[in-house]
Amino acid sequence: MGVDTGRPDALRREGWVLRWHDEFDGDALDAGKWHCEQGNGFRDPASGEWIAGWGNEELQHYTADPGNVFVRDSVLHIRALRQSREGCEYTSARLRSRAADGSALFAQRYGRFEFRARVPHGKGLWPALWLLPLEEHYGRWAASGEIDVMEVCGDAGHEVLGSIHFGCAFPQRELVTHRLRMPPGAGIGDWHCYAVEWEPGCISWELDGTKWASQDFWWSCSRTREGAGVRPQGEHEINAWPAPFDRPFYLVMNIAVGGNFPGSPDGSTPFPADLMLDYVRVYERQGGYADPAPRGRGRLPWQESDHVA
Repeated sequence: MGVDTGRPDALRREGWVLRWHDEFDGDALDAGKWHCEQGNGFRDPASGEWIAGWGNEELQHYTADPGNVFVRDSVLHIRALRQSREGCEYTSARLRSRAADGSALFAQRYGRFEFRARVPHGKGLWPALWLLPLEEHYGRWAASGEIDVMEVCGDAGHEVLGSIHFGCAFPQRELVTHRLRMPPGAGIGDWHCYAVEWEPGCISWELDGTKWASQDFWWSCSRTREGAGVRPQGEHEINAWPAPFDRPFYLVMNIAVGGNFPGSPDGSTPFPADLMLDYVRVYERQGGYADPAPRGRGRLPWQESDHVA
């Protein structure tokens, strides 16, 4: 059964069934849909090691404070501030549809994931809308996958990134990134609908209803040595296609500050910086999905000259 929203036709999409959504009505974040992560890192579940900077040398401390995350006029604001907290020079917010105990507030395998957003840019800013696996079924990141619906790196306000992470557990992960230069007259500071359509064996990215990239090749290997990913040596070590993108994923929305991707902010960086969300909607294709097509074209790891034994 789909969601009986009682809302206008704007929520309905031909060929799709609405499964979950947040229109950010009211004056507060819905704690039944979103969990605010906090701090400047996480503890590695395998080694117990504290990973500062969220593994990217990020500079912000995430909070659930009303200065960093709030709803106003039916718009969610995720706000990065130049503000000291717990040894960090910046604060921000990171929301996910996964509870603190790891259970799903919402997760789905396959479908259409839509975010209508206004996105900030500036040196050292890293706003993102993305999906992570509810369970590390195939192993630690990135063996179980990651789908980045939208990222903007620093002051590149003319360019949107769409990526997937896959392969083996860190450090032997793989990354494919597609880059979209915004159309003339459009900017990421305007309202746009960022979406992925994810089906068995193919992931496509859209901007305002126009598909701009697709990906139909990836792989996953669960092989490790002393906790680190080890590249496979043959087809028998590859998880069955279309792994890892065949399990439920949950939603993540955040602004990171600094780190090894966007670099550090400077005096030109605009603070406060707001990632604004008008809505988030997730659909499932009416009638379900066909069996996945064969793996798309691409070089598998044992076909590469620099593989690791």
